[in-house]
Amino acid sequence: MQDVTLVGIDLGKHSFHLHGQDRHGKAVFRKKVTRKQLVEFFAAFHACTVVMEACAGAHHMARKLATFGHQVKLISPQYVRPFVKSNKNDFVDAEAICEAASRPAMRFVTPKTESQQTLSALHRMRESLIRDRTKTVNQIHGFLLEFGVSLPVGNAVITRLPAIVAEHPLPPRLIAILERLHAHFKYLNEQIGEIDKEVARQLADDDLGRRLLSIPGVGPITASVLAAEMGDGRQYRCSRDFAASIGLVPRQYSTGGKSNLLGISKRGDKNIRRLLVQCARAYMLRLERQHGRLAQWVRAMLTRRHSNVVACALANKLARTAWALAARNTTFDAGLSAMPA
Repeated sequence: MQDVTLVGIDLGKHSFHLHGQDRHGKAVFRKKVTRKQLVEFFAAFHACTVVMEACAGAHHMARKLATFGHQVKLISPQYVRPFVKSNKNDFVDAEAICEAASRPAMRFVTPKTESQQTLSALHRMRESLIRDRTKTVNQIHGFLLEFGVSLPVGNAVITRLPAIVAEHPLPPRLIAILERLHAHFKYLNEQIGEIDKEVARQLADDDLGRRLLSIPGVGPITASVLAAEMGDGRQYRCSRDFAASIGLVPRQYSTGGKSNLLGISKRGDKNIRRLLVQCARAYMLRLERQHGRLAQWVRAMLTRRHSNVVACALANKLARTAWALAARNTTFDAGLSAMPA
């Protein structure tokens, strides 16, 4: 056991499968343990490198094992899959994690802190509430349309639903259903508003979040998501690596020495990518009031490229700017923000 330098863990809900190997890559032990036994095992085990897939519970377990003196690394599951040999089982998965971690060019995921995980949970809850609100609005529109009442598009009209219902001769039971949906809509609106206030309060106490808010077009939600998911940015070698990790760089399909660049790759976190593209579009809508090198760059791009292409290019630049602010501990400077791409 003293020869073990690398331990791969296949995470589960109740049971965990361990694969330990020495510095030559030779298997030393295999073990199946419960959650309690796993903590007790590593608490008494000598310091080594522990590797897991970046999945549910991985960040908590990484923080826990790090307190015992182990070096913990997380790998994206997509990079582990090619190392699974023959039939798939939990022990083979743990061995594949070790094999993937042994590659010198492997990319690892930085474990999140408790505050980052909590903030991510808050954002996921907000997205779920927004989906529920959209579903409720669509149901109201659909039920009224079945009875010949067509409402304008948008959520604003739902706030005055009782007055609209009173103007049309509708069945009493339908009115009762609409009243329930309207009450549910108001509840969801209140919950989303409270979460927005909570995000704003957390952002006010976060130094990185306040600096990210200085980027043009970036609002509290985007700044909060970036602060939670990107952290200090040290897991990325440069700003382009961060932009590539969220799918804002061209997808490449080159062969025979001929380069062929396609549209953006759309890899990684689609929520961050969506928010940055929305920030870019918001900036472009107010372009006539913007100044500085970034505004000049956007105006020059719009003269020769479609606005959709410019929006993605600007989102890429915003992502790279956000990484620079996080990694270099600086603030946004409008005069230095937009070097030619």
